[in-house]
Amino acid sequence: MSDPVADKSGFLRMYMSNHPDTLVAYAKWYGKVKEVITSAEMTAIDTKVSLRSLDRQEASVLIILSVQSMTLTCTMKSGSKKVVRVPIEPPLAGYDDVKPRLLEMKAHAQEGLGMIKAPKITSFEVPKDAYVSGILILCTLYVYLGQDSTSPYAALANTVASYTGKLPLDIAFWSLTVAHSLESLYTFSLCRRHSTGFFIGAKYVLSTLLCGFPIWTNLRKKIQTARIDSVMKIQ
Repeated sequence: MSDPVADKSGFLRMYMSNHPDTLVAYAKWYGKVKEVITSAEMTAIDTKVSLRSLDRQEASVLIILSVQSMTLTCTMKSGSKKVVRVPIEPPLAGYDDVKPRLLEMKAHAQEGLGMIKAPKITSFEVPKDAYVSGILILCTLYVYLGQDSTSPYAALANTVASYTGKLPLDIAFWSLTVAHSLESLYTFSLCRRHSTGFFIGAKYVLSTLLCGFPIWTNLRKKIQTARIDSVMKIQ
C-alpha cells in the first residue's frame, strides 16, 4: 500500500528547506536535542511499518505497528551531524493533513521553547456530541442516586436498578466520577495554559465534569486552530 505522505516527501523536503528555524524547533522540542544546533534539514517524512509478535498462552499474536515520523539531519555547533526522528502523532490521514499538522507542531514547539506565547482562548462553546454525552451521564446519575429511594420520582430508577443490580451501577458511577474528574483536571491545565480567564475556564471545567471528553476534545481543536492562525500571522 502506498504512503501518500512519503510519495510527496521530495516536495515537502524542498518546501521545509526554506524554514530551517522550524526544523531546529522540531529537533530541540520533539527530538529533545539539548546541544546548540546551527542548522537542520528534513531528509525524510514517511511511515515505518513493523511487525511485533506477542506470545500468549495458547498462540502467538502478530501486531502491525505503523509509525509516522520525519527524519531531521541536524548540524551541531561543533560541526558534527546528528540524525533525529520526530514522531508525528496522531498519524496523518493523508497529504492534505500535512500542512496544518506541521504548522500546529511548529507552534507547539515554539511555545514549549518560549519562542512565542501560547494562544489565548476567549470563547466557550458546547459541541453537539456533548449534549448526548451529558444526557447519558444524567441518566446514569438518576438511576444511581434514585435506587432504593421511596420517592415516586425514583420509580423508574428503581425499575432499572432491579434489572441491572447494584454492583454495575456502583462501577458505572465511580468510573465516570474518576474519569471525568481527571478529564476536568486536564481541561483546567489547558485553560490555564491558554489564558481563558476565570469565567470561560470555569465553564470548560464544569462542562467537562458533566459531559466528559467531548468538551476537552473540542477545546483542543480550538487551540489547534488558534495555533495555526498565530503561525500564519507571523509567516
